[in-house]
Parts: sequence; C-alpha cells; structure tokens
Amino acid sequence: MGFGTSVYPRPGLVPSHDRAPAGKRSCGSQSGTLERFNLGRYHARGMNDLLERKLGDLPATPGVYLMKDAAGVILYVGKAASLRSRVRSYFQSPDGLVPRIQSLVSEIADLEVIRTATESEAFLVEDSLIKRHQPRFNVRLRDDKRYPYLRITNEPFPRILLVRRREAGGGRYFGPFTNVKAMRATLKMAQKLFPIRTCTLDLPLKTPRRPCLNFDIGRCLGPCAGSVSEAEYAAAVDGAAQFLEGRVAGLARDLRGAMEAAARDQEFERAAALRDRLTALLRTLERQSVVSPDLLDRDAIGLALGDERACAQVFLVREGRLSARETFHLRTPAGAEPADVLESFLTQYYSQATTVPREILLPGDVDDAPALAAWLATQRGGAVRLVVPKRGDKRALVTLADENARFALKASEKEDSAREEATEALVELAESLSLTAFPQRIEAFDISNTQGQEATGAMVVFEGGRPRRDAYRRFKVHISGKSDDVAMMGEVLRRRFRRGLAELADPTIARGKFSEFPDLVLVDGGRGQLNAALAVLDELNIEGLDLLGLAKRQEEIYRPGESSPRALAEDSRALLLLRHVRDEAHRFAISYHRRLRTRRSLGSVLDSVPGVGPKRKSALIKAFGSLDRVLAAPAEEIAEKAGLSATLAERIKKALGDSAAPGTPNR
Repeated sequence: MGFGTSVYPRPGLVPSHDRAPAGKRSCGSQSGTLERFNLGRYHARGMNDLLERKLGDLPATPGVYLMKDAAGVILYVGKAASLRSRVRSYFQSPDGLVPRIQSLVSEIADLEVIRTATESEAFLVEDSLIKRHQPRFNVRLRDDKRYPYLRITNEPFPRILLVRRREAGGGRYFGPFTNVKAMRATLKMAQKLFPIRTCTLDLPLKTPRRPCLNFDIGRCLGPCAGSVSEAEYAAAVDGAAQFLEGRVAGLARDLRGAMEAAARDQEFERAAALRDRLTALLRTLERQSVVSPDLLDRDAIGLALGDERACAQVFLVREGRLSARETFHLRTPAGAEPADVLESFLTQYYSQATTVPREILLPGDVDDAPALAAWLATQRGGAVRLVVPKRGDKRALVTLADENARFALKASEKEDSAREEATEALVELAESLSLTAFPQRIEAFDISNTQGQEATGAMVVFEGGRPRRDAYRRFKVHISGKSDDVAMMGEVLRRRFRRGLAELADPTIARGKFSEFPDLVLVDGGRGQLNAALAVLDELNIEGLDLLGLAKRQEEIYRPGESSPRALAEDSRALLLLRHVRDEAHRFAISYHRRLRTRRSLGSVLDSVPGVGPKRKSALIKAFGSLDRVLAAPAEEIAEKAGLSATLAERIKKALGDSAAPGTPNR
C-alpha cells in the first residue's frame, strides 16, 4: 500500500535500569529491550517445565512479541498491553483455543519480545514488523507497495506530485489511493481549478523569465514571471489541498464568497475566473452523494472474508458527502476471525493514512477497541470514536461498504481464478509442445488483405496467458499488387524485430515499443508462414525464441524441424489458449484492414464526384463508416448526417450506384 519505511518508536522508551534478567541474551533496540528466549533447549526437559520457566520471565509491560518456528522463520507478530498475560494465553489448554491458534502454537519453537513504553507505540512496532516480515499467521495487505500518494511539496511555490512513499518533512500528503485512474482524474481537476505550476524550476528566480504556455492558457499562475505573490499562490495551494481532502462543499462556499467580493470591488475579470472555477466545482459536488445530514467527517469500513483472503472498503465521508472510496485486498490465515481481520486492517491502514477522522464506523466489534481508539487518537491528535452502528443512516452506510467489499472480493477471486487457469494452460502448452522456455510473453502475427490491396499486419501480445492490449501493434504492409501472405508475414516480422534490435542497441531508448522480446512467436498459417518467420530470425541472428504456426482449418500446429504437424486434443487448455491468441490477432488485423479499405473505397469513388473534397469525404466516413452504408441510405439521410445539400447527396448516390461494390478480405 506504499505506507513507507518501517517505523519504530523513538529510542529510550525503557528506563536504563529496567534490563533483561541475568542469563538471558539482550539486544539493543530502538524500541526498547529485546529479549530472546530459545525454547528449543528446554524441549528435552518437557513442555510443562519449558512453559513455566518461559512464562514466568515475561514482563507485564506493553510490547510486541514475535513467534518463530524451528528454522527461525517468523510465524506471527502480535502486540499486547501486558506481554505476560497475552503470551501466556497462547499456552493454556488447547481446548480453549480456536483451531488457527492451535496450529500456530504447535509450530512455535522460539520467541522474541520488544517492550515499549505504551500500548500505542506497540501498534506502530507491530505494523512495521508485519510489513517487513509478512508472517503467514498474520492478516496482511496484499501488494501494499503499489498504492501511491499525492504530495504538495514544501517549497515557496509548491507543486503537486505523485509519490510512492511518505517522507518526513516532505510536505503535505494525501492518500493512499488504490484507484490510480480516479486519483489521476482528481489531480487533473485540482490542477484545472487551482493553477499550480507543474515545472521543476527552483523558485523564486532572481530574474523573472517569460512564462510558458501553461500561463497563457490559464493553467499556471506564473510564479516564474513574478505574476503572483507567495500569499496569493499559497491561497491557491490551500484550495487544492481542500479539494484533495474532499472538502468540496466548504471550498465552494469560499469560492462563492471570493467571487462576490471581487464583483463588489469591480474586479470583473477575477470574478469571472472564480465563477468558472465555482461552476466546475459545483459539478463535482453534484456527483457526491449526501450520506450524513450532520456534515461531519467520518470513515465507514466494510469487510468481506473469503478463503484465506479478505477485502476491506473504506468510504471517506467529508462534510457529510461521500467524497471517495478505497479498496484493499488482504491475505488472511485459515480460520481468521472477522474481529481479528478488522483490527489488523485498521492498524495497517491508519498507521500511514494521511487523515484520521473523528469517527470511524465499523461493521462489527474489535477485541481491544479502547486500546485501538487510544492509538488512533495519537495518530489524529484528537479523540477518535469507534462506532458499530445498529440502525439509521450510519448503519446503511456501513452496509453499503460491506456490499461493495463483497463485490470486490468476488471480482478478485474470479480474476485470480482466471490467472491460475491461464498459468495452467501455459504450463500445458510448454510441456505438450516441448517449448524451450515458459511462454510468459506470446506474440502472435496475422495478415489481412483484399487481393493484395490495403494489406495490413497485426501483432498482439499475451503476457501470463492474458491480453496486454497496450502492447498491440499494427503494420501497413508495403508489399502490394498480389496476395502473398507468406511474403507479407516475413515483412511484418522483419520490421518488428529490426525495430526491437535497434531499440535495444540505442542507450537513449530506455524502454521502446518493441524492445521487449517474446518467449514464443505464433504465426497464423502453416509451413510457409513458419518458414518465413524462421528466415527472418536467422537473417537477424536472433536465437532462443520458440516458433509455432497454427493452421486455421485443421488446427494443426507446425514446429521448426518437424516434418509433420502436431495436433492437440480439442478440449486441451493449451489449444484453447492458442486459438484465443490466434483469433485475437485475426480480429485486430482485419479491423485495421477494413478501416483502410473503407477509406480507400470511399476515397476512390468520391474523388470523381464534383463538389466532394477531403472535408466532405471525412464527414461521410464519420457519419456512415462504410461505402455500403452510404449506398444503402436515402439521399435525404446522407444530406442530413453529412451536412450536404440535397443535390450533392443525389450526385453521391448516383456515383456509388454506378461503382462496383468492394470485395471481401482475402484470408
């Protein structure tokens, strides 16, 4: 979740005279005294003797405990107001423990404790250790390093930046954001409403300079040119901060007041600019639902549990309006209780969240609510209420958050299942066709043309068995005049790999469009297309790539060096994957070919019609999309949709009627 580096309480939490008893190994720690008890040496004396001696030495102070297995791997990290009471509770009669704790205790071979001055500090240490070690018996956030923040820099004329971690003294932070697309839309709107600079100049400059285009179009206040004072710029920054916090209603009131004041002072140009900002802001406000009549800030938490996974939803309510929501996926140990999952999520989320509201609505109780509320109060700098609503608007809000969490969890499970199926299909593909490498990246190529005209090539990319559409590429084939799919396939592959080699050889290109090479190349066709691909790779001295040709009719698979094609079972997952990749390449190629053919057909016929130039041809293409649709439409519809006169529309109809209809693509 991008919650930053590990955070420990400050040094000196434990008085110097409070040291580990003699005979134990003590280590210095930023967090206090670290005591290690090696349980393995007591095993020969019996478990009862071991527990009695171990538990008798534990301090009755707040802290964190780390349970390890015989190999030293951390199994679980927990916190406690009293280490003695909490740790002893694990070693009571097994009948009083839930199955998950019984499984944990059965693996414990070593234990470490870290004493802290307060229980609130124990929350931070526990969170840091869970993030660092990812113990399998703890609830932990999945992919917690990918969630970004927005930061307003600490400069005389600040900027808004997207960052991956928080740093002390780095400015004001907002986040974390789980929906990067929504975050970018919010940032774009903030920069539009409040013209904060995006340049990297070290301001203020000793000598003002001519401002850039952003100033001319109203997207920057021009601090580089001395066009704005620090105070006025700071006001814009404060407005952007309010917007990023979701305080849109209060911001709208402030803008309205500033607009009316500017109008009274006859600063009409400034009043007009404020009016435009206010209008855009009110549109944003209209999209935010009012969920609380008391206009208070609060978070509503939703939670859904699955099989060793969970999903939490955080609804951020600001000034009574639902300003945003964030989705977090968690890994949970088998048999985890909802209360444990909820408490663990709250600790991990609010340990680095930039805002802790006065009230947090929960879907259920947590075991140590007073301690959790006390810790949240230290994070916020004021009292925090944990509420489990039973009825009314608050209960409805938590129910909505729960429903969204269940929906997101179900979608995540479906996505993970699809990913697992794709991986299994790739493994089967590699084994059944004796590939030299696991086909993590597959590139498929296809050709489409009409009797050699408007020939196009397509490259589609699958990574992990799933389409990666941002890597798809189209080629306009230069060979023309005859239908030679083999030669065209060779041209497309040659251009693709030549460009890739050039990008790899150029140090100025960090990551070009073709610099990533595939593990497997799939060509649509039989022996001819496969030989063309082999000739290209041999010509360019490229080795180590697997090549396959997939014939369309019999689903025969051609491999280099094999005289006879292979056939996979109809229900084979490997064959289904190859079909999917091949059909996607076919779809992508033919869609580009049809677009070019439509333009050529319309252009060639309409060029002979007096009064039809490039603009009118473009209008016809945009309105109808194909020559056949223009021909099928009445003259009145052609005139209306393309903005033409009735006479010209009739002339176009006649020209099209006299022209032969275009053929269909050769496959």
